[in-house]
Amino acid sequence: MSKKIIIVGGVAGGASAAARLRRLDEQAHIMMFERNDYISFANCGLPYYIGGSIKERSKLLVQTPEAMFRRFNLDIRTQSEVTSINPAAKTVTVRNLASGEQYEESYDQMILSPGAKPILPDVPGADLPSIVSLRNLADTDRIKAKVTEADTRSAVVIGGGFIGIEMAENLKELGLNVTLVQAGNQILSPFDPEMAGIMAKELEDNGVQLLFNEKVQSFAEAGPNQVEVHLASGRVLLTELVISAIGVTPDTAFLQGSGLAFGSRGHIVVNEHMQTNFPDIYAVGDAIEVTDFVSGKQTAIPLAGPANKQGRIAADNVAGLPTTFKGTQGTSIIKVVGLTGAATGSNEKTLRAKGIPYHVTYVHPNSHAGYYPGAVPMSLKLLFNEEGRILGAQAVGRDGVDKRIDTIATVMRLRGSVTDLTELELAYAPPFSSAKDPVNMAGYTAENILSGLTDVFVAEQLSSRDQEGTLLVDVRSEMEHNNGHIPGSMLIPVDELRSRLGELDRNKEIWVYCQVGLRGYTASRILRQNGFKVRNLTGGYKTYMLTLYKPDRNEKLQTPVESARFRAIATSKQEVAASAAPTEAVLQADATLDACGLCCPGPLIQVKQQMDTLKAEDVLQVTATDPGFYEDIKAWAGMTHNRVEKLTKLKDGTIEAYVRKGAATAGIPSEVNRQTPDNSTMIVFSGDLDKAIASFIIANGAASSGKKVTMFFTFWGLNVIRRPEKIEVSKSLVGRMFGMMMPRGSRKLGLSRMNMMGMGTKMIRGVMKSNNVSSLEELIETAIAQGVEVVACQMSMDLMGIKQEELIDGVKIAGVGYYLGQADQSGINLFI
Repeated sequence: MSKKIIIVGGVAGGASAAARLRRLDEQAHIMMFERNDYISFANCGLPYYIGGSIKERSKLLVQTPEAMFRRFNLDIRTQSEVTSINPAAKTVTVRNLASGEQYEESYDQMILSPGAKPILPDVPGADLPSIVSLRNLADTDRIKAKVTEADTRSAVVIGGGFIGIEMAENLKELGLNVTLVQAGNQILSPFDPEMAGIMAKELEDNGVQLLFNEKVQSFAEAGPNQVEVHLASGRVLLTELVISAIGVTPDTAFLQGSGLAFGSRGHIVVNEHMQTNFPDIYAVGDAIEVTDFVSGKQTAIPLAGPANKQGRIAADNVAGLPTTFKGTQGTSIIKVVGLTGAATGSNEKTLRAKGIPYHVTYVHPNSHAGYYPGAVPMSLKLLFNEEGRILGAQAVGRDGVDKRIDTIATVMRLRGSVTDLTELELAYAPPFSSAKDPVNMAGYTAENILSGLTDVFVAEQLSSRDQEGTLLVDVRSEMEHNNGHIPGSMLIPVDELRSRLGELDRNKEIWVYCQVGLRGYTASRILRQNGFKVRNLTGGYKTYMLTLYKPDRNEKLQTPVESARFRAIATSKQEVAASAAPTEAVLQADATLDACGLCCPGPLIQVKQQMDTLKAEDVLQVTATDPGFYEDIKAWAGMTHNRVEKLTKLKDGTIEAYVRKGAATAGIPSEVNRQTPDNSTMIVFSGDLDKAIASFIIANGAASSGKKVTMFFTFWGLNVIRRPEKIEVSKSLVGRMFGMMMPRGSRKLGLSRMNMMGMGTKMIRGVMKSNNVSSLEELIETAIAQGVEVVACQMSMDLMGIKQEELIDGVKIAGVGYYLGQADQSGINLFI
């Protein structure tokens, strides 16, 4: 007698189980209940259909009920919702959504694949029609219709997970103004912040506004076809469409009271055979708990790949084949405009939360041989334990990311080690890879750490570095150092290191860094073999810069009216620009340079060498793929008196710059270089009230006359720009002592002369008020409003234990190199 098997739910898990079951058992009566019209559709492709990358809706349909019936002889019932199950009687209750009829159906065995449903914001107004989530084709059709309406010009996406990011990108490609609101401090939680930051910046560079650490407080109607999004910060966003993508929860409410075992978050508990606590009931997909492959603990990971595998395994066991599911690594990948991000295994946040010890290493290799055209850099992060077992990996880049993470995921699945990564023999030819593949390189650096050949530190440890017991050394070139360096570091290029060992204190631990970690490793080997205790920054300055990423955001709070006015102005400006903008003159290059595939400082070195061969006013066209080149070329041109005429990020990630050679660099005097620079800079070293007042009076006067003013606050001058209230931040003992001894903000400053226990301060403030002279605090506000650049010295902050959170709004953090760059463009330099 044939068995009767019921499958509840289709899509990835249910449809896979049904097809596998029929292949294994031709006689079984297989029934599938699906409450929607479609039993198998490409839900991962929904955002790309909305955005237009997928043109035909029919391509989203993997299988139709008719096709599944013809091929697999399945009893498929769409528009049929299972409302409850009775394991004791082996029956399910079904409601026909079209007719309203309710009936019972018996079963011998059952596979549950109900999936997950979107979490909706639990705030007032969340039920407004303009607020939608994306789960199925009906949602897709509703959103597609909305974004094609003529008056839909903007969208707000709530949530920075995979669906949120994909929707933000696709809506932007449709031409909408898109803002993404994220409750946490990063997007894409499977990635660690510094890796997620690369992708966040890509979104920003392509016009998506990111608001981090923001929570929705309520929604409200704002006239025809518009909705206000009220955030907890007080900010109000006005839009025509809100996409809610804050996460999913298992769709298991109909199973409550059935006797099934559930996990703490409502997921169905299953064993390795996908079997529930009832022997004849199996469960698969987003609604179940699974075993974490790394930690061995229970988790829930809603991904299509594992759901398909689970459907197959459940079918095997129903048919008598005892196959098992050995856990999930959570391997995932996402396209973010021109970038690819991929991850497998655990990230640092997860490892810390579960108390699992780990090591970390970063590499920043090219996608293939640098000398072959089209090579682009990627960032690869590897996590591993003391025994060399791989715990996780993350990668971000424009090409080749998928195959590197897939390779590492395969080694992980086979319980491989970092040594196995070094021994992999991978396909190599210049268009596809390098003789040492990025996967091999990650293994080599990890192996060096485990073997004791190098001791590394990560960028986050710089803030807690013992300033007295360590020395930070930049082993890059002078050009790289001048273009940007970690505050407080001294420069000794690695090629000069052996001859300059006498400049280093042998009683201190030497912390070295280079651009990506390789020269730092070489320097650490030189120093260690010369008797120094040394550590190298894994991933180098490039990784350090990744940790500093913060989204650009307009901090001004806007009322709904202001928001509407801002959008109307922006729209009208775009329309005017589109219709009336003059045609851009075509730049003619006198020479071209292809620096693609080179990592910093390679592109800058080649630019300098090429510029040395040109005449004054000649233009060099240069292309590069190193992401840092975009900022580097601007800084380099400013320091060397050349001029960047045009700078563009192309769609494929290539950076194109047109640089005009300055007359001064060619040894020929020019009118531009003979003129006295019109900017003003001042170093504010003092924390005395009278000197602070004088400095801001001068700054305001200079700014009001049209000069660009930069004020560089260092040592005691930092007290002038401290917040008056106490800010709770983590500090060392020395930092806390300085904090107690120093005045907190401008209102606590004393006079340099005749302070008289504070009486002098009160007298001078009183005289200023009676003579209608602005107070210091008003002068500071006016200066910032006029565009005066207020800069705090990072090195002084580190020495005195002052954190950025303790400074007033509008202060920029930089080093002496930045100040010198500004001073180089100034006709007036003051020291106060």
